[in-house]
Amino acid sequence: MTTVLQQYGLLTQWQLRRQSVYLPLLVVVQGALAVGTVLGFGILMGDLEGDAALYLATGAPTITLIVIGLVMAPQMLAQAKTEGSAQWLMTLPVPRLVFLAADLTVWTLVALPGTVLAVFVGVLRYDISLDVSWWVLPAALLVSLTAAAIGYTVAALLPPSLAMLFTQLVVFVILLFSPVSVPAEQFPSWLASVHAVLPIEPMAQLIRAGLAGSSFTIETGPLLVLIAWCAGCVALAGAALRRRG
Repeated sequence: MTTVLQQYGLLTQWQLRRQSVYLPLLVVVQGALAVGTVLGFGILMGDLEGDAALYLATGAPTITLIVIGLVMAPQMLAQAKTEGSAQWLMTLPVPRLVFLAADLTVWTLVALPGTVLAVFVGVLRYDISLDVSWWVLPAALLVSLTAAAIGYTVAALLPPSLAMLFTQLVVFVILLFSPVSVPAEQFPSWLASVHAVLPIEPMAQLIRAGLAGSSFTIETGPLLVLIAWCAGCVALAGAALRRRG
């Protein structure tokens, strides 16, 4: 166990140092995305107040978490596969799940600053009050881990070019056709039914309930859907790494 923990710590440090040039830029881009989501949707939707403003302000942090995991993480892994560094890592005498744990840790850490910024900007812009629960940080970690696990699975299973196309589609769906910044009731019934089994809506519900517990809650069903996606994608990513190793 000690050896595994040491390997995990060293690989996490290696990934952070390897991407030290890009990580500050990623944090800046993520922060810009957070601010743009809060302010941009407000411009498109007009003057928001009350529940509508609270819904948007509590949905923006989820978008930042999802985009890092589902878009930037697979793009970076696809790049690593193209340049050969991913294949080199697989030659090291380290369990494949340790590689996965180190990468997921890095992307989870990268996702947190923009999430906090999105909350801060939303509170200031719409003059709303939050009722933050103690478990909001573990909730954010679960959402970030799930998003990164899904993105990592896609990048591990698909060729780099297809993984890149997937990330572009994900951004389009998240921003325009997901119940993150607007309620699911505003979507067609068939699309709402699709989102009931996808992880995006449960992610938003969990973060929203953690930030504004007096106004929003999350039921057991969506939470189980989110946990199932997280566990399933972590298992798939681990299996893909073992197969490729």
